Amino acid sequence: MGRRSDHSREELEKLILTAGHRHMAEAGFARFSAREVAKRIGYSIGTIYNVFGTYDRLILAINTETFRLWSAHLQARLSSAGEDRIRALVEGYFTFASKNQNLWTAIYDHRLPAGMPIPDDFLPDRAALTEIVIREVAAVLPDDRLEQAPSLARSLIATVHGHCTFALDGTFALMGVAEPIELAVARVKESLFVAGLDFPS
Repeated sequence: MGRRSDHSREELEKLILTAGHRHMAEAGFARFSAREVAKRIGYSIGTIYNVFGTYDRLILAINTETFRLWSAHLQARLSSAGEDRIRALVEGYFTFASKNQNLWTAIYDHRLPAGMPIPDDFLPDRAALTEIVIREVAAVLPDDRLEQAPSLARSLIATVHGHCTFALDGTFALMGVAEPIELAVARVKESLFVAGLDFPS
């Protein structure tokens, strides 16, 4: 039986999100079940949809929580990065993905229905990760190239993401690449070197 009167709507949202995020971490996107989340919290599946509206919005909320954790992870890495903050960003990207693989891949496995945009309330937390990278790239650019920071940062994210994906899915292992993080760091620094910058080795 559902415990519909036990929690406020805000409490239910937090309860569902916490259980859903934990379930996603354990099962991954392909085996994720809203019904399992309902079972874990002792409510009906209808309660979940009453709170989140749709399955897609539930997944968006769970994935947005992953973005929040990912941003916090990068900030923590940067807080002890020393001089080479660009290396810290790349390493932070890899370490979060490798330690939270089901959560990380769920971000990219989930596809919204055609024509459905990401709701505005999810956008700030999702953008925060990119903003961290833009900030760090801008910090090493000369003043006359600061306008390049957003596009350059997004290109570098794509580069690191590709390397991280190949590392986690075994493609690099098949190619005989033993140190994918070092490879990603090198590609990022090469791109920044072309922009006229140099970094600690």
